[in-house]
Amino acid sequence: MNVQNQVKAVQNGVNTEALLGARAALADMPAAAQFTWRATCEWVDGTHSRSVVKGFFGLGEEQSHTKSFTVESDHPPQFAAADNGPTPIEIVLSALASCLTGGVAAVAQHRGIQLHAVTAKVEGDMDIAGVLGIDADVRNGFSAVRVSFDIDADATADEIAALVAQSQKRSAVFDIVTNPTNVSVSVA
Repeated sequence: MNVQNQVKAVQNGVNTEALLGARAALADMPAAAQFTWRATCEWVDGTHSRSVVKGFFGLGEEQSHTKSFTVESDHPPQFAAADNGPTPIEIVLSALASCLTGGVAAVAQHRGIQLHAVTAKVEGDMDIAGVLGIDADVRNGFSAVRVSFDIDADATADEIAALVAQSQKRSAVFDIVTNPTNVSVSVA
């Protein structure tokens, strides 16, 4: 009897063939894998600001999204602000959730796992006494961040856990949040 391995066709909206092709091409051209991502932020009023994302450098030359993206940021009325958008902290949490969720979809597609629903809930704990200058010994950032996934997929619990683990391993935003990064700030 001839037994063949059958690859289960799934559709999670990720073109893994293109991603794997890009990975192979970049492995042969490491300089092309050097990217510089950009955002330009302008103050609107109070604590309200507007960031625009359009261009970036990668694959050895200037690149551009197909359109500009705008991200509004502000603070809630509890901080005497107009609440015109999420706080920058909430944008960081959203970025972490988005990066991990996108990774789950890509890994699932590559592994032939059909997703039906993926929800990531992210919480970050912060003592704002540091930010407000009440206590100089209190860190301005998170003291803890928790990510919880609810995933409905044609997979076992172990396979789902492996999807999340691989997404976490490859997530740029997870790395940014969990590891120190050299940041320089200057005034033009």
